[in-house]
Amino acid sequence: MEQRIGSSSQPLDVPAAAVDPAYIPGLTSPAPAEPEDAVEETVPEEAETAETEEAETAETEEAETEEAASDEVTDEAAEEADPDGPVFEASDRRASITADHKGVRLRLDDQECEFRWDEIGAVETEAPRFGKRFTVTVHTPDRRWYPVEIEAKAKAQHKEWEAALDEVLDKYFEEGADEEDPAEESAP
Repeated sequence: MEQRIGSSSQPLDVPAAAVDPAYIPGLTSPAPAEPEDAVEETVPEEAETAETEEAETAETEEAETEEAASDEVTDEAAEEADPDGPVFEASDRRASITADHKGVRLRLDDQECEFRWDEIGAVETEAPRFGKRFTVTVHTPDRRWYPVEIEAKAKAQHKEWEAALDEVLDKYFEEGADEEDPAEESAP
C-alpha cells in the first residue's frame, strides 16, 4: 500500500484569495440563494419621504419629552442636594478624589469616573501602617470596585482625610439607610 507524505490539502490560488476573502472555503458562510421567481418590491419615492418625515417628527417629540422629564429630575435633585454641605477633596500629582453632594469623583492621570450616591454600594478607605499612600475604593452594587491611591505629604494627613471623608459619607451616603430604619422599628 502506498501513502503520500505531506499535506493532503490543495494549495489556494493566492491572487484570488488576496482579492476576495470569500474565495477561501470555510472562511465565510455561503450567501443565501434567492429564488429565481423573486420579484423586487418598489416603493414610490413620495411614500418613502412621508414615512421618513413621520419618523423624524416622532423622534423629535420623544426627545423633547425626555429632555423635559430630565430637566424636572435635575431640578428636583438640585433642590434635595445641599451644595453647602461637607466636601472631601484630596489630590496629589497623579490622582484626586472628590466627594460632595453630587457623589464621588475619582481621577487618575487622564482617566476619570463619577459615581452618584445611588450608584455606590460602599466606600472603603485604607491607610497603610507604613508609607504615605491613602487608598479610597468605591464599590458598586454590581460587584465592581474602583481604587485610587493618593500620596499624602505626611502620614498624619491620613487621619484628617478619613475624618473629612467620614463626615461626607455620614451626610450623603447614610441618608437612605436612616430613612429606612424608622420604618423597620415600627414594624411588629
